[in-house]
Amino acid sequence: MAIKKIGVVGAGTMGNGIAQIASQIGCDVVMRDIETRFVEGGMKNIDKFLSRSVEKGKIAADQKDEIIGRIKGTTDMAELEDVDFVIEAVIEDMDLKKEVFKELDGLVRPEVILATNTSSMSITEIAASTNRPDKVCGMHFFNPVPLMRLVEIIRGYATSDETVTITRELAEKMGKVTVEVKKDSPGFIVNRIMIPHMLEAIKIVEEGIASIEDVDTAVKNGLNYPMGPFELMDLTGIDIAYFVTEYFYKELNKESKWAAPNLLKTMVRAGKLGKKSGGGWYSS
Repeated sequence: MAIKKIGVVGAGTMGNGIAQIASQIGCDVVMRDIETRFVEGGMKNIDKFLSRSVEKGKIAADQKDEIIGRIKGTTDMAELEDVDFVIEAVIEDMDLKKEVFKELDGLVRPEVILATNTSSMSITEIAASTNRPDKVCGMHFFNPVPLMRLVEIIRGYATSDETVTITRELAEKMGKVTVEVKKDSPGFIVNRIMIPHMLEAIKIVEEGIASIEDVDTAVKNGLNYPMGPFELMDLTGIDIAYFVTEYFYKELNKESKWAAPNLLKTMVRAGKLGKKSGGGWYSS
């Protein structure tokens, strides 16, 4: 099946990044969100990223115009009716995701694959809200989408081999390295490994063992990671780390190792969510 037109539901950080790279491979894109201001914000972020690429000589100005020209922003879900593939990138709320997938299932052609960019949630549960569970899979990109190379492709209970193959081929066409998660499990591969790192880093600071800055410095220089855990949480959202941790705690037998430290809860309650709120573990 030729994929010429891609629907992206959600125009936030992940959604606009996905829309951008989909357009960069020559696909027409419909990027939908619930309010015009979110759609406009998504288009502005795409323009900003591509403008920097032009300044750095990575693309020509006319290429930037062509990429943006292939992306249509909208608040009308019906605009996705004729797309060939859908990637959902709304917030990490299971009820909302199921609502979106139920609506998409009744809107797009029966053969169209519905992929979710969820970072942790059950593909099987999301797929159960549709009449095409064999055509539902996880397609988890990483932030920032245009720069991060990995895409996790996750099977739900009923996901077909064909769905996995088509999704992998699309991701590879986007220039991504893919891994397959064969069994639907909270957090898949990367978050299942990364979240314990973050929680232990927070506990080290909470217990007064070391400062935020020294933990980040130690991880970057001792483990050769490009970013420390606190820098990473500021980039991706401290609230996201909290929501994923809470989901793990609920789904993985309420094991104590997945319990959110009080310091993490306090940051979220204070609205200190990282770069998107103007400050988090670091001031900006």
